[in-house]
Amino acid sequence: MKDCNCGYCMRGDLLAAFGIHICDLSVSSLILFKEQSHPGRCIVAYRDHVSEMVNLTDEERSAYFADVNRAAKAIHAAFHPDKVNYGAYGDTGCHLHFHLVPKYKDEYEWGGVFAMNPGKTLLTDEEYAAMIEKIKANL
Repeated sequence: MKDCNCGYCMRGDLLAAFGIHICDLSVSSLILFKEQSHPGRCIVAYRDHVSEMVNLTDEERSAYFADVNRAAKAIHAAFHPDKVNYGAYGDTGCHLHFHLVPKYKDEYEWGGVFAMNPGKTLLTDEEYAAMIEKIKANL
């Protein structure tokens, strides 16, 4: 099931407004969040347009969280954060996804809740490509 107004479903320009598709995992897509105040921040979006975890079977939910775990391991290996925060939102988009937000001691927002889109750190296409390759190398 897809929603034609959803960037996670349709990709293209809708997704490009905030993220870059890295790869498909077993039941989800791994996306690099363009705003990189937290180096390595990614999104793991479920493959189908479902709103809630409760909409998944036990097997689907288990596979999805295995994908989240796989992405988190790659982020840890590639960027060595002190902690990864996990955020699940979707009041307006209603597509099940988790933000994986690497946090670093003595850096931006350590000890506090991360801002959804602070708009502070955008990268060049080359810098995004290098981050994506670093993540892919650790999947």
